[in-house]
Order: sequence, then structure tokens, then C-alpha cells
Amino acid sequence: MQTIRNRGWQVTFAGTGINLALGILYTWSIFQAAIKKSIEQGGPGAFDWQLSSIGDPYAVCCLSFAFSMILAGRVQDRFGPRLTAMIGGLLVGLGLSLVSQSTSYSIWVLGFGVLAGAGIGFGYSSATPPALKWFPGGKTGLIAGLVVAGFGLAPVYIAPLATWLLATVGLKQAMLWFGVAFFLVVSLLSLLLVNPPPGYVPPEINDDHDARPHVAPSYPELPTAQVVRSPQFWKLWCLYFVGAGAGLMVIGSVASMAKASMGEAAFVAVAIMAVGNASGRIIAGVVSDAIGRRLALAFFLGLQALNMFLAIWVVSSQGAAALMIVLSATFIGFNYGTNLALFPAYAKTWWGLRSFGMSYGCLMTAWGLGGFVMSRVNAMLVAQSGGYVYSFLMAGVLLTLAALLALTLHGPRPAVSR
Repeated sequence: MQTIRNRGWQVTFAGTGINLALGILYTWSIFQAAIKKSIEQGGPGAFDWQLSSIGDPYAVCCLSFAFSMILAGRVQDRFGPRLTAMIGGLLVGLGLSLVSQSTSYSIWVLGFGVLAGAGIGFGYSSATPPALKWFPGGKTGLIAGLVVAGFGLAPVYIAPLATWLLATVGLKQAMLWFGVAFFLVVSLLSLLLVNPPPGYVPPEINDDHDARPHVAPSYPELPTAQVVRSPQFWKLWCLYFVGAGAGLMVIGSVASMAKASMGEAAFVAVAIMAVGNASGRIIAGVVSDAIGRRLALAFFLGLQALNMFLAIWVVSSQGAAALMIVLSATFIGFNYGTNLALFPAYAKTWWGLRSFGMSYGCLMTAWGLGGFVMSRVNAMLVAQSGGYVYSFLMAGVLLTLAALLALTLHGPRPAVSR
């Protein structure tokens, strides 16, 4: 009998590394602040955009990221993770290189929004599925959390690096450097991604694992066409829309919110929030493996609702202390990050790994639409009221309803042993 070398940890950490490069999306608020400053200062070579539209490349990037995961998932399921990751690295490199040559609004929407967004989608799709295939169901939450933690943790180094590059070489040159570097990193790490051979069955953690009361029963593998017609899919989709949209709304604006209290050090709020974002993904994965997906999801959505209501007090305080803004952003980032571990774990548990790429890609459209819609609504509310109070109130109410809905989640009909 041939012994199969388990490459699960190699694939897991390669996927984490790829996501560390692709997490530039979460640093958008720093680029947005630089664009806003250029618009207000004017002059030759300045950005000539409407102030109300400066968040559009970010919003389009969220949409492109999410919807490209459907195609990327298909490529991943059919051709494997290596090619999928290489396509992602190429698209991100092209998109960032394109915006480095222009201040045009349409070029930035195309380059950062469409191309880089699609590249992030392809890279993200390549990382989680192969890692999950190497491990048993009892480690699903942990492995999903570790892989996607890289995406959340990326601003810890990208935020200060971007701030330094903006001060030394300017915004356009900084985007070129990021484009070249991320293309090289993702392409090299893609060589470490590999699916297990056909018929590979990961060893279970222990013999009594399936006897634990919180562990989901065995479900049949479902094709994507059947998944998207199920009521379970649409319940999860709505929960993902609210949970991710509320977090992305804050992530896209955190540097602007921190600017008044922290000045040029506002990037610190972005970096510290990223630590919360990344740790939320790992902790949520471990917690969901221990107590079950449903209770974990309801708990973290409810906690995020509480964070949003507390944030109203923070942003409405006159001269809010920098520490309070950082703490609030960190807790919101933590709870947002839990979504990115819990929903792929649900997808594997309920629908299996055979069509995981496409099935999770379809579910991920909720992430993109949530980020797009709630970021746009946030921009309108801020423009009308001059502050973030109504944005946080809206998010808090929606998250409360989502936590209650999460308690009603039940999986598809379990497989019947014959």
C-alpha cells in the first residue's frame, strides 16, 4: 500500500501567504485618504474626482472579488489551485500597475476595482479549498480560519508600508511597487498549492469525534446547481450579506474616522484592526469546531451588533480619544473576521468538497454585494448627516436580526446509510 505524504500544513501556510499579499483591499482607506487630499489640494496631476465617488473603486473591488469567485471556483474545481492562484496574481499585478499610470476615475475603477478585485477573487479561491481537503471535518473551522487569517492580517504590514511609500514616492508609484511585488509573491507561493490525490481520506482526530452532540451529521455531496436552489443557501446568503457588509462598511472608512484624533498616525488604527480581523477568523474557526457552527455564528453576529451600538457612542463623542477609536475598530474587525471562517466551514460541512469552489463562490457573492451596498449607503448617510451615527445604528439593527435568524439554521437532510 502506497503511503501518501500529507501536505496539508504546507498548503495551509502557502494559502495564508497568498492571502497576506491579497489583503491590500483592507488598506483601501489609506489610499482613499491620499486621493481625497489630492482632490482637495488640486493642481497639476491631482485627482479630479467627485468627493462622493472616492470609495467607488473599493466598492467595485468588493463586487468584482465576490463575483469572480464563481468563475474562479469553477477553475479551481476543474484545473486545481495552482493555475487559479497564478491567474489571481497576474490580474492583481495588472490592475495595480494600470492605476499606477493614471489619476482617471474610470481607470481606477477598472484597475483597482475590476482587475485587482477579480485577481483577489481568484487568489482567494485557490487558497482555502485545497487546504480543507487535506484535513478531517473536526479541523474545518481551524484550517479555514488559518488560511483566511492571512487576508485579514495583511494591513498590519501593508498599512505602514503604504503610508511610508505615499510619503516617499507618492501614490501612483506605490501602487506599481505593490503590483509587481504581489504578482511575484502569489506566483511563487502558488507552486506549493496541491490537492490530495483522488480517493484520499484524511485521518480523523479521534474515534469518538462523530459521537459529539454538536458535530453535524454526515451530509451528501451536492452539486452547485442544487446548492443554490436550497433554502439553507439563501439563509446563509442573507446572513453573510449583513455580517460582511457591516464590517466592510467600517473597514473602508476606518482611516477617515481615525484621522481627526490620530492625524497621520491613522494607519495605526487600520493595522490594529487587522490584528482583530485575523484573530477573529482563527478564534471563530476553533470555537465553531468546539460548539457547532450555528451557535458560534449567532453569538458572533450578536456580539458585532453590540459593537456597532457601542461605536455610536464612540463616534458621537466630542473629540473621541484615539484609544477608544482603535479599540472600537479592533472589536468590529474581530467580529467581521469571524464571518470569513464560519461561512466556508458551513459550505464544506453542508455541501461537501467536490464542488466547493463554485458553491462557496456563489455564497461569496453575498460578501461582495454586502460590501458594495452597505459602503454606498454609509457614504450617503455620512454625506447627509456629517457623521457615522446613522451608519452604525443601521448596521446594529441588521446584525441583531441576523443573529436571531442564525439560530434557526438547520442543514440539509443528512445522508442515509444503506
